[in-house]
Amino acid sequence: MKIFKRKSEIKEFLSTLKKNKKSIGFVPTMGALHQGHLSLIKKAKKKNDIAVVSIFVNPTQFDNKEDLDKYPKTYESDVALLESVDCDVLFFPTVEEIYAENIASENFDFDGLEHQMEGKFRDGHFDGVGTIVKAFFEIIEPNTAYFGKKDFQQLQIIKKLVEKYKLQVKIKGRPIFREEDGLAMSSRNTRLSKKYREAAPFIYKTLKKAKNKFGVKNPEELTKWVEKQFKKHPLLELEYFTIAEEKTLQTVTEVKGNKKYRAFIAVFAGDIRLIDNIRLKNN
Repeated sequence: MKIFKRKSEIKEFLSTLKKNKKSIGFVPTMGALHQGHLSLIKKAKKKNDIAVVSIFVNPTQFDNKEDLDKYPKTYESDVALLESVDCDVLFFPTVEEIYAENIASENFDFDGLEHQMEGKFRDGHFDGVGTIVKAFFEIIEPNTAYFGKKDFQQLQIIKKLVEKYKLQVKIKGRPIFREEDGLAMSSRNTRLSKKYREAAPFIYKTLKKAKNKFGVKNPEELTKWVEKQFKKHPLLELEYFTIAEEKTLQTVTEVKGNKKYRAFIAVFAGDIRLIDNIRLKNN
């Protein structure tokens, strides 16, 4: 596996491959890799000639400096995992390499997608996401980029970014990877204390029950039901639960037959914030 820290060096290396008609699959990450990340890399390898992974903890997408400071950094074990799946290229730049002396986001208009759910609770988050993803797409120039559906809102926003800026990259969303007890895999899970880790699978269990009740209860009733479940839980604190239409991400009050819906949730396990979502069947 080749490791690059400078934009100029990775651009030069990849441009040679592109001249030779090699396709590039790209997986951007913030490190602390888990099996969900590895599934994306395996798909990138299977569908492309070269798999490129970036590890970069992006400061502009954190609205909470403490969360940024505490974000797990596990470079050595990450490299070992990347080598275990035969990743071809790792891009591991510093903050200075990406932002120079101006650590700030661009401002984006994602046609309202950025104002839903996470956007309501994490000020400026999606401007930071858009800034770094656009920068990496311009550096790597991948044919296809792969993202997990755990961050479904982010996935939709990146699709919108590509559409609005006419970027020449295909975006592929991949299924959520879960632990055996159902908890969605996340780099933040490593920060959970034992009691919170044992409690956290309640999130997915509640989502599955909500999915079964969808169509029997209307969205408002279902939201109230989920809120009630978490009020009774001694450890987990619900930040939001919402049922939204997949394309616009807008919260819905009534269900229509020709639309696709998804339930989204954010929960605090102590000071660790966990998100998840589930596709809802609309019969």
